Amino acid sequence: MIRILTVDDHQLLREGIAAVLESQEDMKFVAQASNGREAVDNFRRLRPDVTLMDLRMPDMSGIEAITEIRGEFPDARIVVLTTYAGDAQAAAALKAGAAGYLLKNLVRKELLETIRAVHSGKRRVPPEIATEIAEHVADDALTARELDVLRRVAAGKSNKLIAAELDISEGTVKTHMKSILPKLDASDRTHAVMIALKRGILDL
Repeated sequence: MIRILTVDDHQLLREGIAAVLESQEDMKFVAQASNGREAVDNFRRLRPDVTLMDLRMPDMSGIEAITEIRGEFPDARIVVLTTYAGDAQAAAALKAGAAGYLLKNLVRKELLETIRAVHSGKRRVPPEIATEIAEHVADDALTARELDVLRRVAAGKSNKLIAAELDISEGTVKTHMKSILPKLDASDRTHAVMIALKRGILDL
């Protein structure tokens, strides 16, 4: 019997997954959580065989919860369930210790198969996401300061305002943008923001 914990801030999704699992003879829905903090607490208490984890939640994100759970329980088997197909989010989740990555629009078709595969010790990542991760694996990552700048660009702020907020010069803001564009293979500021959002590097 595969014992399953579901973590998502949308109750309707949690209930839908519970209904699907209840119809399976080899699976048992043991608990649900609405944020990462509850997920960690429930995992410690119940030690589920497989945890289904959303990424973007209040209080503690899915990636933070995965990191904490895997740090304490290295054998924990966690499948990310998300609406976001960006390679940066997927790569971060897998680096944190997730064994599977499943887009919510594929839940009906692939959830049960993914749970069984991960429970048996396999990894499951959709081919299109694996390809995206592979394409960007050699890319230079944005620094924390470059992310700070790009978030403010995404919010529509001028170089002058960004400089004031970050307590740096306008020239330094421009230097950061010059570094960001080739890293994202972007032609200008707007293009850089679009790419960062699509890949899950930025989360607005």
